[in-house]
Amino acid sequence: MVEQPSKRPRRGRTPAATGRTSRPRQAEVARLAGVSQATVSLVLSDKAQGSAISDETRQRVLDAARSLGYVPDPAAQRLAAVRNNLLGVYSFTATFPTDVEHSYYPFLVGVEREAAARGYDLVLFTGSSSGGAGAAGPEALNRVRLADGCLFLGRHVPSAELKRMVADGFPVVHLGRREELEGLSWVGADYVSASSEVVRHLASLGHRRIVLIREDDDAPASTDRQQGFLAGLEAAGLAGGPDAVFRSADPGRDVTPDRLRRWIAEGVTAFVAEETDTGNAWRAVHATAAEAGLTCPGDLSLALLGSPPPDLAGAAEPTGFDVPRHQLGAAAVRMLASLVAGETADEPLVACAFRPGATTGSPPER
Repeated sequence: MVEQPSKRPRRGRTPAATGRTSRPRQAEVARLAGVSQATVSLVLSDKAQGSAISDETRQRVLDAARSLGYVPDPAAQRLAAVRNNLLGVYSFTATFPTDVEHSYYPFLVGVEREAAARGYDLVLFTGSSSGGAGAAGPEALNRVRLADGCLFLGRHVPSAELKRMVADGFPVVHLGRREELEGLSWVGADYVSASSEVVRHLASLGHRRIVLIREDDDAPASTDRQQGFLAGLEAAGLAGGPDAVFRSADPGRDVTPDRLRRWIAEGVTAFVAEETDTGNAWRAVHATAAEAGLTCPGDLSLALLGSPPPDLAGAAEPTGFDVPRHQLGAAAVRMLASLVAGETADEPLVACAFRPGATTGSPPER
């Protein structure tokens, strides 16, 4: 559905009345009318015929545009009418991965297959030519406008630049949840439900004290995993709170054998680590357990919220879940293609498959 919940447009003043000199944008019309920017685009471009836009919503958009003094930009209209059948893919890493085990590679496979099925070619961009690893600024992202729309990947993104592109009406989709950026379309995995399921599995084995080890990072993927972890504890009637989560900027330094033994002495029998691009949390707890002479799952159980780092692929398969990277890449392309066509598409969160693994068992008798 294109429409948003019904809202009456707030009273507004024309640019002349407010003294502004800049041209009102569709994003402002959308906020005033209480609808999505896609709805505004359809109404103002006379493409609302046959869509799910009611007469009341259409009139609300027209009233909001009139009150703001909105006039379509003829240059933007001419550019919007030209389609190259190109979709951009921008990675906020210094270079695109060449290792097939890299966490981004399966995403890109899904992107390529879905784009090909829809008749689009791909243009790949990275931050390497503009400073690398998430470099931002007016020039850093402007190159993606060579394509009809762009898909972005990365845990950390230049928020101001992405919001500017959305406000300009350029089709943008982020692969991964980004609710903090108002108006930005995104597709994501259901990390909350998947993380809760891992905790339920540990609780069913008899574990009563479980600790999450994660990086000190507020990326949405990390916060979703923590939210699911805590929800799983609550559902199982287990203690949560600050003692259940250990955040560290450097888990390899802070998760020491002594720290691990203290946790065990306090009654902790299972540890859960989050998956990130670095894999630092899982490497830390996995290596430290071995260094401390603790067997898994004999002395303690370990679970991973995601897939193991490639360099640890030869170790025992960890209990956890698999991120559906191919499906996420394909869903992102579907959404981006809809935005390019001036339509909307609500892609549901993609479920993650639980992985039983071999690193969890019943807690040892103390």
